[in-house]
Amino acid sequence: MPASLPRLLRVRAEPSRHGHHGAQLSDYRGEDLVTATLALARRVRPVHISIIGGEALVRYRELCEILPQPDRMGIEVQVVTSAARPIPEEWNSIESLHLVVSIDGLAPEHDRRRAPATYDRILKHILRQRITVHCTVTRQMLERPGYLAEFSRFWSRRPEVRQIWFSTYTPQEGEISPERRTRPDRAVLFEQLSEVAAEFPKVHLPRIVLEAYRNPPRSPGECTFARLTTCLSADLKTHIGPCQLGGKPVCEECGCLASIGMHAVARVKLGGILPLSAILNASIGRIAI
Repeated sequence: MPASLPRLLRVRAEPSRHGHHGAQLSDYRGEDLVTATLALARRVRPVHISIIGGEALVRYRELCEILPQPDRMGIEVQVVTSAARPIPEEWNSIESLHLVVSIDGLAPEHDRRRAPATYDRILKHILRQRITVHCTVTRQMLERPGYLAEFSRFWSRRPEVRQIWFSTYTPQEGEISPERRTRPDRAVLFEQLSEVAAEFPKVHLPRIVLEAYRNPPRSPGECTFARLTTCLSADLKTHIGPCQLGGKPVCEECGCLASIGMHAVARVKLGGILPLSAILNASIGRIAI
């Protein structure tokens, strides 16, 4: 077993709103961004790079130069966008690229929250693309029976959509907000998620992931995704911690699909005896950026 496992790398297109005490971080632009990003990828050699918000397409010119390079290096790349801007059609030819569009519920709720990234713009900009829809479930959605089914039905009918992913809202410590779930909401949440996973083939939510949602990692130290992933802000130097969410997330209410999915895999027992987490714990090493 190697001394350290291959890393996952997540880079924010704009500074994180948590974890930097309000400091203004400089970021790269133009050719400097292209050069710095590719140098980082060559140095770290991750198996996966995820470019997340702010809005990644703010740097679409630079991304047009950056994205083909990891493909040639054998690195999978995920770009998370609101699709408020047009997605370059030439990205279709990049085999290792995965486009994820963040959509906050059905059109009335999403458009209020995400304008100018409205449904109309999304539908226009994803034409001739192959995307994954990602929705973060909030308490307000659970108050309306059948909401997740209606959402899944709408996006399942779109030919551009490969998969539909659901995360659930992860609050920060001390947060009081309409999005945060209460304990009674948990039963409604899991019932609706189970129903849409069974009814809509494009909803990617395996049973082991559903079970992991019920028992998320209790701290960043227990979170395989947080331990395997290096998260950097827009300056490509400042680390975001304790995980990609920054700040002080309530791990007991974690709904991050990436974290939950990897937590589920780590609980799988090899040969029915040895949990994969035991091997991961012995193998995870830190990487210097």
